[in-house]
Amino acid sequence: MNRSADPERIPVIAAAFRTPIGRVNGTLSAIEPASLAAPLLRRILQDTGLAAEDVDDVLLGNAANSAGNLARLAALEAGLPVSVPGMTIDRQCGSGLEAIALAARLVTAGAGRIYLAGGTESSSRAHLRFRPPLTPDGAPEPVRRARMAPDAIGDPDMGIAAENVARHAGIRRARQDAFALESHRRAVAAEKAGRFTGEIVPLETSNGRVSQDECPRENTSLEKLAALKPVFCPDGTVTAGNACPVNDGAAVVLVTSLAEARRRGLTMLLEFIDSATVGVDPNLLGLGPVPAMEKLVARNPGLDAAAIPYIEFNEAFAAQVLASLDALGIDHAIVNREGGALALGHPYGASGAILVTRLFAQMRAADAGTEALAMMGIGGGMGIATLFRKLGGTG
Repeated sequence: MNRSADPERIPVIAAAFRTPIGRVNGTLSAIEPASLAAPLLRRILQDTGLAAEDVDDVLLGNAANSAGNLARLAALEAGLPVSVPGMTIDRQCGSGLEAIALAARLVTAGAGRIYLAGGTESSSRAHLRFRPPLTPDGAPEPVRRARMAPDAIGDPDMGIAAENVARHAGIRRARQDAFALESHRRAVAAEKAGRFTGEIVPLETSNGRVSQDECPRENTSLEKLAALKPVFCPDGTVTAGNACPVNDGAAVVLVTSLAEARRRGLTMLLEFIDSATVGVDPNLLGLGPVPAMEKLVARNPGLDAAAIPYIEFNEAFAAQVLASLDALGIDHAIVNREGGALALGHPYGASGAILVTRLFAQMRAADAGTEALAMMGIGGGMGIATLFRKLGGTG
């Protein structure tokens, strides 16, 4: 892909923070999605010394709560001046990552210099939805979930789609359970070592201060995972143990130009190289990252996904992660070094931004020139892959 050589148009990630990730109806359940994001916006301004009025826009992804413009609401709640706009993006699970990619492309286009981008989601506070009755004396019809594809193509629930992928790719139950267990082990080890501390902005709740992720389980085991029954098909392989929990959380990054970052003395920088989003069969939506990565490679000759040392892949279901990594020839042992969504949680529209926040934190100690990759399968049959490179300097 042709990239600008002008430092004013080279997009970089210069700061990244997330909230703790809470379980649905858990520690963060009383916090509205805009209120999850607002402290992160304030923290970035505080840590970088940016003036709020210098922000060109706030771009936030969201999948379940988007009745209105949450990005604008979060910006105002964070105390940004009314002159700073906001835009909410819905690409379902890929929303937060897409928001970051869009902000980077706006920098490349010269549309602005400073963007706060990411995602926020509260499954606990998601609105109850009803369809109006078809007749004057009819009753409203509850909406169980949003439609992703027409029936003529197939619009399976996410769990059924994961079962489809497991069967299609031959991913057995034992592999899924082992992958899930490793995700918990890595997340618990990272938490104990304090490796999440620098990226998490603690939140004050009515029950006290929350500063840790709620879902990683230290006491799980292969025996416990194997005892769980399939959730979506009686003869299936997807269980509550090898599928992600339902969650609340947010993540926001600072996207600016290389020149602007240097002017402000920001030294821990990830250059945004490229991002590719593609569509796939909604019945096999978990395989979306495969053609997304293939498209990214086609636009960036010489790129080898299997050789990238830092890869964050959203773990919505163990089956889809393993199937995609197998297809791309990527060793799953090098992916999600400190656990993934199976342990940490998957707050839908925020998860892509959480991947970038995790990469930003992990790559502080990496050498300049080191590449990193964020990948996701997306509801409705899509996939996204986004490539970064660490620039000189450390955090």
